[in-house]
Amino acid sequence: MKLASRFKPAWWLPGAHLQTLFPHIFRNQPAPPLTRERLELDDGDFLDIDWTADRAGPLVLLLHGLEGSISSHYARGLMNSLADCGFRAALLYFRGCSGEPNRLARSYHSGETGDLGFVVRQLAQRTPDRTLFVIGISLGGNVLLKWLGENPGQPMVDKAVAISVPFDLNNAALRLEQGLSRLYQTHLLRKLRRSTRAKSARVELPIDTSSLAQLRTFRDFDDQVTAPLHGFEGVDDYYRRCSSRSFLKHINTATLILHAIDDPFMTPTAIPRSDELGPGVTLELSDAGGHVGFVAGSVPWKPRYWIDERVCEFFSSAQKPGSTR
Repeated sequence: MKLASRFKPAWWLPGAHLQTLFPHIFRNQPAPPLTRERLELDDGDFLDIDWTADRAGPLVLLLHGLEGSISSHYARGLMNSLADCGFRAALLYFRGCSGEPNRLARSYHSGETGDLGFVVRQLAQRTPDRTLFVIGISLGGNVLLKWLGENPGQPMVDKAVAISVPFDLNNAALRLEQGLSRLYQTHLLRKLRRSTRAKSARVELPIDTSSLAQLRTFRDFDDQVTAPLHGFEGVDDYYRRCSSRSFLKHINTATLILHAIDDPFMTPTAIPRSDELGPGVTLELSDAGGHVGFVAGSVPWKPRYWIDERVCEFFSSAQKPGSTR
């Protein structure tokens, strides 16, 4: 089902780029007190999780975006907001994103769902009577939607939210080569190259790291680094097999997708049609909001971060109806 979002962008932040960049630059609230847990994996690697203090309410697992961490504005904001709403929140770091390179040559990518499945099973086994929700941001949203589509009968996650998802990875990669969106590509690729170099100093990688500086687009990086490290034949094989759009129709779990049509990380043609959505999926579309932006509020010195409000609302009560788009 598709609905028109109730989000109203701040009048003083017109355009997708201002909506995207404002929270990245100005949302500087500290993270809540956190406790770190390390999970050892059967393949010899590890995953780290940051936990907020315990609450009586449900557990909420948060999946960050590309090269994200607790330093990401949305992670700090959501972890605080979820705690304030009575939930116990946990930020799952994808392999190599917790401040320490992971042990294996492989890392994480947009379609790596095995680690998410492992963590969900662990949490369900520990607290079988406690409600579990999951939120995925950008790349994390793609991972979440793909996992839900791969596991349509899963009983462990009660509700899910995916925000600013790159439904079609090739579409996103090509969009980030255009216009001002190239700034995001430059920023993220710089972080990816730095992470890859840091890992190569500790782990032997089956790729040529001497040419990392020449990888200036996501398609180049994913073809020369992501694909060979994770068993794909090349960038197109990776994008085809890992884009969440083709998995949506299988999702039965109550899932809310929040997306802005003006998202500068992809074009509107990447947005799924109504007939591509599974019976559990509600896609809320807003005309504006940028990429993980969705900043509201009447004055610049008191912005409202609508994502946090909508997530807490969705997890706390039944979804309210809206108009069909």
